[in-house]
Amino acid sequence: MTLIAAIIIVVIIVILVLVSCVKIVPQANAFVVERLGAYQGTWEVGIHFKVPFIDRVAKRVLLKEQVVDFAPQPVITQDNVTMRIDTVVFFQITDPKLFAYGVENPIMAIENLTATTLRNIIGDLELDETLTSRETINTKMRASLDIATDPWGIKVNRVELKNIIPPQAIQEAMEKQMKAERERREAILRAEGEKKSTILVAEGKKESAILDAEAEKRAAILRAEAKREATIKEAEGQAEAILRIQQANADGLRFLKESEPDSAVLQIKSLEAFAKAADGKATKIIIPSEIQGIAGLAKSLVEVAADVKETN
Repeated sequence: MTLIAAIIIVVIIVILVLVSCVKIVPQANAFVVERLGAYQGTWEVGIHFKVPFIDRVAKRVLLKEQVVDFAPQPVITQDNVTMRIDTVVFFQITDPKLFAYGVENPIMAIENLTATTLRNIIGDLELDETLTSRETINTKMRASLDIATDPWGIKVNRVELKNIIPPQAIQEAMEKQMKAERERREAILRAEGEKKSTILVAEGKKESAILDAEAEKRAAILRAEAKREATIKEAEGQAEAILRIQQANADGLRFLKESEPDSAVLQIKSLEAFAKAADGKATKIIIPSEIQGIAGLAKSLVEVAADVKETN
């Protein structure tokens, strides 16, 4: 029984040793393997076997992109302003062997390298430039860190300035400056609004005056046209009246001519014309000899008519 138990124990130990020699590397990971203390190789994703008691997994390396948020670091700008800046570094391990043997503590090394690089960059900038040049600072830091960490098998993909914390006095001054700037912009906007309002009112008055002048002009034109039409109609009426008078005179002369009057009728018409002339305002009247004869004839006719009346 003792021998059988020993054999069973030995078999179990052998099985456990063989099982321990089987390694499965998961996705996005790599194993650095050493043989008798020396680098033997890097295992990629999949199943692997190692020699018992000779090979060992020296380091398990994560190949995913990693994010490290470093604590705020004190930096001094070119104009001697001390501020605190904390950074966020995005990096990825590209060579597990270099990462395992390149530096003792890669994360601490990246943190110290980030702090020194940040101080060098900020030292060449003034306060206002530091606050407005984040993208430039991020680009310079990423380039410097990527070059420095390349021998460690690390690739720095991106560096971001998370917070820039100036001194309390600078913050108060900046707040006052921002408040003054806002008040200035408000005053400018208010002045521009009042200016635009005044311009609009003036333009409205101008357009109103123009419209009033145009309306007055149109009214004057209409009045002139109405007066001209009235004058034209009056002239046309007078012309038509004169035309009718002349037409009546012409008709009278035509009728008189058609009736073939004798000399006595003509003499009577002459007397009527003379009577009309005598009704005028002339102070001197020249009577033609023919009219004088007609007057004598008329007198004789009057006397004869009187004698006839007495006889009757």
